[in-house]
Amino acid sequence: MKLGLKPLVTVAVGASALLGATAQCPDYTTFSQSPQGNPSTGPLALPYMRPSLACRTFNSTAVEKVISDMKARLKDPDLARLFENTFPNTLDTTVKYFNATENLAFIITGDITAQWLRDTANQFAHYHTLLATDKELATLVKAVINNEARYVSQYPYCGAFQPPPESGLAPSHNDWADGVTVNPPVDNRTVFECKYEIDSLCGFLKLSRSYYQATKDSSFMNSNWFAAVDQIFRVIEEQSQSTFDDDFNLVSFYNWTGGNGALSPAVPNAGNGEPKLYTGLVGTHHRPSDDLSTFAFLVPANAMLSVELTHLADVLEATKQAQNISQLARNFSSIIKQAIWDTTIVDNIFAYETNGFGGRYVMDDANVPSLLSLPYLGFLNKTHPAYVATRKLLLSRKNPYFAAGKTFSGIGGPHVDAWNPWPMSQISAIFGTDDDEEIMRSLYLVANNTHGLGLIHESISIYDGSYTRPWFAWANSYFAEMLLDLAQRKPHLIFKDGKPYTPGK
Repeated sequence: MKLGLKPLVTVAVGASALLGATAQCPDYTTFSQSPQGNPSTGPLALPYMRPSLACRTFNSTAVEKVISDMKARLKDPDLARLFENTFPNTLDTTVKYFNATENLAFIITGDITAQWLRDTANQFAHYHTLLATDKELATLVKAVINNEARYVSQYPYCGAFQPPPESGLAPSHNDWADGVTVNPPVDNRTVFECKYEIDSLCGFLKLSRSYYQATKDSSFMNSNWFAAVDQIFRVIEEQSQSTFDDDFNLVSFYNWTGGNGALSPAVPNAGNGEPKLYTGLVGTHHRPSDDLSTFAFLVPANAMLSVELTHLADVLEATKQAQNISQLARNFSSIIKQAIWDTTIVDNIFAYETNGFGGRYVMDDANVPSLLSLPYLGFLNKTHPAYVATRKLLLSRKNPYFAAGKTFSGIGGPHVDAWNPWPMSQISAIFGTDDDEEIMRSLYLVANNTHGLGLIHESISIYDGSYTRPWFAWANSYFAEMLLDLAQRKPHLIFKDGKPYTPGK
């Protein structure tokens, strides 16, 4: 296959960064659609899908050591190859711009040249244990946080952004934003897409606290960061309110319209979405899949928000900063958590969305935060009876977005269609159980369905095995994160010696 060549990255500072920034390298979207390198020695014969060293967008010796450690321990050479491909994928392919002096980094999501707050947090989640020992990797993450803080402080209702002007990278055109009116207005030279998703703000908080937990370095908490946190609380306060006040005046702080010829569908009620009644939960217009919410109170996103607000308070208290914000974070976390337990469960089953009027949508979407991922999010224990009951329902026909074919099954969502479940859902299922048989079944459903390419895709058809998105960094990172979880929690399932392994230790 003839591969298109392109410059790799605009700026890279530091010895760990790209070794040949001017190298002409294959476009990874094209590269990832056909097998590369020598196959693994297992029955799946999975190809080696990493770019050459000169074409990687960031290089970390700590990451390479983890790959070497895991390959030596994993008893299945196909799983070893999957880890080898997926664990470094974010650093290999998505660091579009990095300048340590400017404290700025721009991370793309994969085959879309934009930085999603949610995706970036998840793309880096499996590197956190390495930040204390790899100073340049830590510097990169700190630069990501600072760039995101600038975005959030200016446009807290938006979730996907263009490159920072310092990068010299041209903004991308988003066809799906054409014909869409957003209020408050946005500048599309800065904003790629302004769908309001509360989990995007959670992603920023998660990346921030994970950096601090790993490094104990509080220098990321600069004026940009505190301005972003202030805006997050503004959004929480605004979006927890009812649609109407006591006199039936419309309460609208944000609206987003589609339709009228736009590729994006219309949002009801003049872009304000379905009405909601105060419960203590925080409303959102769109889901983590970027699809429109049916009801405003997205339960797993609120669960994540409650968890991350508690972490925020912990970090502020540990660094002896902003005591007023710390207390506010704990108050909101408590209110949201109580509202989830009080208003979203019926017969021990969590709803995916509610509206405060008694409306419930019982389903799940593969994208995290999801109901299936509640233990991964840190909201509850995987043995909690309500989670066990909900999980059983979600992984069955009672979930409208569960689908099963001869070779693959799982949870999907309306982002693609009802018969294209996502491997991400099976990864969440592994985080949500201690049952060895369930873990291995889910693990090999994913491993056996990479279309022979050794990368984790967005979705897979239950009819013909076709897939969407050849280059989806979040899914690759999530898979590697799950294998590292099993390396500590269930080493006997995947390792030759059955002994636990923790990166960086």
